[in-house]
Amino acid sequence: MARQIRFNAFDMNCVGHQSPGLWAHPRDKSWKYKDLDYWQDLARTLERGIFDGIFIADVIGYYDVYKGSNYHAIHQAAQIPVNDPLQLAAPIALATEHLGIGITASTSFEHPYTFARRLATADHHTKGRVGWNIVTSYLESGAKNVGQGGLRRHDNRYEVANEYVEVLYKLFEGSWEEGAVLRDRENRIFTDPSKVHEIGHKGKYFDVPGYHLSEPSPQRTPVLYQAGASGPGKTFAAGHAECIFVAAPTKSVLKGYVADIRERIAAAGRDPKKVYIYTLISIITDETEDKAQAKIEEYKRYVSYDGSLTFMSGWSGIDFGQYAPTDVVERIETNAIHSFVEHIAGGDKSWTIDELAQFGGIGGMGPVFVGSRERIADILQEWVEDTDVDGFNIAYAVTPDSFEDVVAHIVPELQKRGAYPTAYKPGTLREKLFGEGPYLPVSHPADGYRDIEAVKRREAEQAPSLKSVNG
Repeated sequence: MARQIRFNAFDMNCVGHQSPGLWAHPRDKSWKYKDLDYWQDLARTLERGIFDGIFIADVIGYYDVYKGSNYHAIHQAAQIPVNDPLQLAAPIALATEHLGIGITASTSFEHPYTFARRLATADHHTKGRVGWNIVTSYLESGAKNVGQGGLRRHDNRYEVANEYVEVLYKLFEGSWEEGAVLRDRENRIFTDPSKVHEIGHKGKYFDVPGYHLSEPSPQRTPVLYQAGASGPGKTFAAGHAECIFVAAPTKSVLKGYVADIRERIAAAGRDPKKVYIYTLISIITDETEDKAQAKIEEYKRYVSYDGSLTFMSGWSGIDFGQYAPTDVVERIETNAIHSFVEHIAGGDKSWTIDELAQFGGIGGMGPVFVGSRERIADILQEWVEDTDVDGFNIAYAVTPDSFEDVVAHIVPELQKRGAYPTAYKPGTLREKLFGEGPYLPVSHPADGYRDIEAVKRREAEQAPSLKSVNG
């Protein structure tokens, strides 16, 4: 039997997402991002295509690295304006029965205590179909606008993220015991207070002494996504993530990444085959090769050169506006996305500024596959076979057309080959993905926080005494 291929839709609560300039295409509807019926219609399309979920990206801040200004970001709607992603969970859930809803939220800009309630609420409202994409953020403008002055150093952001998820594990997994909520009308006891615990967290970055505000949601901890591809990012993902996203411009880069991250997952004491890896791509397809090629040529006419370099500069932290189009991209240490620089400047291909702009014009830093259903299916199966990747995070050129084309052409072809699911599994998002229970497994580090009183005793024993601290 052919290996099963998994799809996620990659989108954002904004205009154009990662295809700058394509908002001007007459069939693009991303300008309707403000309307709930737009998201509900898209979600129904994706569910018809048995997509694992819709993965909603986000940024706090704006892209102001290119030419030292945010002019081109605003001019070309390069992820500004952008709305909050978490508010899309409920309306998407109301329009669908199975589709997962992955929400991006940063550990850099929101306190874990309030975020825990927001995320638990979404998991309740969706009956357990929410996932959290854990990011540390990379835009200096975001940090400045929430009063932080600027971003922490790259590696330090992951140190914060590790403590952040520790707080959430304590809140989600340990604060409310199983059976704490009784709803006992006869004795008029809604919750047994003896089974609700303060978490007593006092760390380097966060002090959270009290109780989780929400009763346990269907998954307790929503499915954990992560997209870190730098060294610290991969270490973090290997320890925590259930689904990992990567943006690899070539097959060889992807193969090396997948092998590395699976080794790290095993070293962390987890089963590397029970963590799904999705790579970013765009698919341009139609009934025939000629029609698909005509479609990509049509799309290319709308690509914004400045919009593309606005993204590239923001992701890398390098102002590509200071170079000539024929200059070759070189490795420069920045405080932004380290993996971007590693993949472009340290990969198996040399890139000029112009090539970078053209490559990123549709779908960001993932490759664009163009062709008939048979050709695209061949390519996808080849990439899965050659790289050991589990699935694809599909970006759009024009929405909803790009997603509708995948559902109409690619999904049936893969199903015919026995390489794509034909129905959803029952249960929560975690159960649909992994076929096991709704909660994180005992092999996950979150399991160590389920007995919160034991955790507090252990931390008290490990903490240095006042006498030793004071000499």
